Amino acid sequence: MGKTLAQKIIAAHLVVGDMTPGSEIALKIDQTLTQDATGTMAYLEFETMGIPRVRTELSVAYVDHNTLQCGFENSDDHRYLQTVAAKYGVQFSRPGNGICHQVHLERFGKPGKTLIGSDSHTPTGGGLGMLAFGAGGLDVAVAMGGGAYYITMPRMFKVNLTGKLAPYVTAKDVSLELLRILSVKGGVGAIIEWGGPGVATLSVPERGTITNMGTELGATTSIFPSDEITRRFLAAQGREADYVPLASDPDAVYDRVIDIDLSTLKPLIACPHSPDNVVEAASLQNVKVDQVCIGSCTNSSLYDMLKVAAMLKGKTVHPSVSLSVSPGSRQVLTMLADCGALSDILASGARVLECACGPCIGMGFSPNSGGVSLRTFNRNFLGRSGTKDGQVYLVSPETAVASALAGFITDPTTLGEPLQVTMPERFLVNDSAILPPLPADQAADAPVLRGPNIKEFPKSKPFTDTLSAELVLKVGDNITTDHIMPAGAKILPYRSNIPYLSKFCFEVCDPAFPERAKAAGDGVIVGGSNYGQGSSREHAALVPMYLGIRCVIAKSFARIHVANLINAGILPLTFENPDDYDRIEQGAKLTIDHIIRGMEEGRLTVSDGSGFTFRAVCDLSQRQRGILLAGGLLNYTREGGL
Repeated sequence: MGKTLAQKIIAAHLVVGDMTPGSEIALKIDQTLTQDATGTMAYLEFETMGIPRVRTELSVAYVDHNTLQCGFENSDDHRYLQTVAAKYGVQFSRPGNGICHQVHLERFGKPGKTLIGSDSHTPTGGGLGMLAFGAGGLDVAVAMGGGAYYITMPRMFKVNLTGKLAPYVTAKDVSLELLRILSVKGGVGAIIEWGGPGVATLSVPERGTITNMGTELGATTSIFPSDEITRRFLAAQGREADYVPLASDPDAVYDRVIDIDLSTLKPLIACPHSPDNVVEAASLQNVKVDQVCIGSCTNSSLYDMLKVAAMLKGKTVHPSVSLSVSPGSRQVLTMLADCGALSDILASGARVLECACGPCIGMGFSPNSGGVSLRTFNRNFLGRSGTKDGQVYLVSPETAVASALAGFITDPTTLGEPLQVTMPERFLVNDSAILPPLPADQAADAPVLRGPNIKEFPKSKPFTDTLSAELVLKVGDNITTDHIMPAGAKILPYRSNIPYLSKFCFEVCDPAFPERAKAAGDGVIVGGSNYGQGSSREHAALVPMYLGIRCVIAKSFARIHVANLINAGILPLTFENPDDYDRIEQGAKLTIDHIIRGMEEGRLTVSDGSGFTFRAVCDLSQRQRGILLAGGLLNYTREGGL
């Protein structure tokens, strides 16, 4: 029996376990990336390990999230990241050089390599044929130290593409179509491989859009084959030597196959407040638009931006619409300027923002009160834009421009003649904003500069055999890491200051949670299905741990978040009978006995103090049990568990 493309790369990097779906495996990691919202904590964790130099083939520290420097905090973090990268052997991408996933695709990604990043959209690298995973900062720190990356061996899904996209229908619409089919939970526990004859019609930037959005399916990662399209992209970046042809075997077996005929797709739109709330754009043609944002790691490539410029050329944005355009990298911005496309964008009345994440994470350009904002981003969670009642829709760049010009949601296929956009044979290559690390013989005495906002990594507690704790918060389904630990301009600067950051934990759900959790001492959170979906931010585990949360009981968990909980020393449990979720109330005094034996047996009994008891599933590997009994991954690593 043949192997899928993902199985081939896994087999080549497997260091622990076997490739039986559902079993724990460990992979050798070739590359890592961090960004500044998660990276400061990751490097503090790496420093704590006492390893003098990173042991990966390549590690890159990007600054792309916290570029709004309205106080000393972000500037201090950037200085810390630059000095710690220089000392420990990490490439440093300076502020303004671009969004980590866009730059990594352009300058560093290599087919067949493994990559983990402290950002959930790291699977963008799958557009180049990489096996790329989003992960928590602790997992990235361990990988930088030469440790393996542990995951549950995924199932294999294949999306078989036929046909060719019609004019004004895009890769973003392909992603939204799969979200419509599978939902935000449909990819959990699976790697999604894209194949079929339709793949040859998609450029690497288009493939990157699709693998980027695979994160919203809950998928472990997504991947495209490495083919002639890949070779041409790498050659245009001056990196043809990095090309390796990669494909699945003809007789590879998949757990599920989904067929999509590209020629039948229409422009789609995800309505508030979930990426899978998908309808055809034409069905919303009477919805007035207040704001349009084009960019993010999903749709900020040169290909996207040239199409935006062509649609805006000679036209003016509707008077009632505020339009922002954020190129994904300095390379993209410079090439737009050189060919005149940037002038076409500016002449339309659009505001050109920095090459950074910006509005996608609520870092500026929030919509007006109750405003309708069309965004080419990957998430439209409630409040993520920075405006609590903002109505955020996810669209393609073509739908975004058509709507910005009309003032109402507009199906771009009604515009007539198709776009004529020609991609250059060579990209502009200028890596001067990527600073190499110091040579190893100079690094030992190099200083690492820390600002006063950078606090120590919080200490977790090892588990004993009994836990008595208050149920301090009960929440519903699809709680995201934005619910748990919000982003935005007011909060992100404190990602390296857990004590201060804790004031905002669960602010969206219950502003009183932090004080109640601290008063309880030890606490438990109960959640519904898909708890912890969204961003990979480990702060959504570290901050609850700092506030005394010892256990989270949910109907089901998102993959990255459950790993982050274990890494932080928080016990994740799932209801054996989901109906028991309805029988316990916030404020109950929960007791869990015989924890050590229960971890080994995979079942624990929980009592609520009123006579009601229920069973909870404790699905942990031997290594994960060791991490929890040690009080978290950092303690476990110090004890020799790397």
